[in-house]
Amino acid sequence: MRAMILQAPQTPLREADLPVPKPAPDQILICVRACGVCRTDLHVVDGELTHPKLPLVPGHEIVGVVADKGARVDRFAIGDRVGVPWLGFTCGSCRYCRAQRENLCDQARFTGYQIDGGYAEYTVADERYCFAIPAEYADAEAAPLLCAGLIGYRSLVLAGEGRRLGIYGFGEAAHIITQVARYQGRKVYAFTRAGDMEGQQFARELGAVWAGDSETAPPDELDAALIFAPVGALVPAALRAVSKGGTVVCAGIHMSDVPSFRYSLLWGERTVRSVANLTRRDGEEFLGLAPKIPIHTKVQTFKLSQANEALGRLRAGHIQGAAVLVT
Repeated sequence: MRAMILQAPQTPLREADLPVPKPAPDQILICVRACGVCRTDLHVVDGELTHPKLPLVPGHEIVGVVADKGARVDRFAIGDRVGVPWLGFTCGSCRYCRAQRENLCDQARFTGYQIDGGYAEYTVADERYCFAIPAEYADAEAAPLLCAGLIGYRSLVLAGEGRRLGIYGFGEAAHIITQVARYQGRKVYAFTRAGDMEGQQFARELGAVWAGDSETAPPDELDAALIFAPVGALVPAALRAVSKGGTVVCAGIHMSDVPSFRYSLLWGERTVRSVANLTRRDGEEFLGLAPKIPIHTKVQTFKLSQANEALGRLRAGHIQGAAVLVT
């Protein structure tokens, strides 16, 4: 099979011919149809997430069809369409797993990081961590739902029920979660990098009541803010924008250092929290909700061999919506 592999961090992916993997008893073999290009992939490739499996096939927003299955597989049949997310394994017995917080499992393993992912024609995955894909979505349009959508949804839930929601960094996750927030009757205030007029217009088209750069104060106090951009300086900026009792959610897996700030920005029972990974419950809830809204993902497709180009465009901020590799 063709695959794009990472040999070492901070190097381009290399196209290679690899053997088609064989599924273990609890695994399914998936013929990959589409795989989203996520900012987490950039963090892995650029060395910001350390100690990946090497060599590695990146990619964790995988949509494909079951081509073979292990002896113990009973959830999916050959020919079923499935999705594979970031969370690829948990131990099931630690205190986090027992408390239904499997996203915090110390023994967790992640697709496209410690487990080979979807930048390939085939991949294997533990069936227990896969999802059925709603029939309403084509393959490429479904792929961004599996990380940008899931992590964005978990971030939105943890932000609480405030009606005025700020979103910092208007990319793959933001364009999905804006639609969820609008469906819930919230007002969305979108923040982009300075000068990104195209991104601000995109946010308005999706229903944001205001869009501006992250250095500009919004016209109203916010009840909560989601930070999708991996920029630590946005934390004090968001704290300045939220009202007393407001919550700032850092939604990324990696962020540059957060600068020091005055305690008065936090005072007034404001909260800063992070989001770590996802649970299977998050996935079931969100994928059940997505077609009801309905969420429409905007995607730019690339051939598998163009993975480095897709990563480069994402790194430069030149992707509106989501980048997706198609096979």
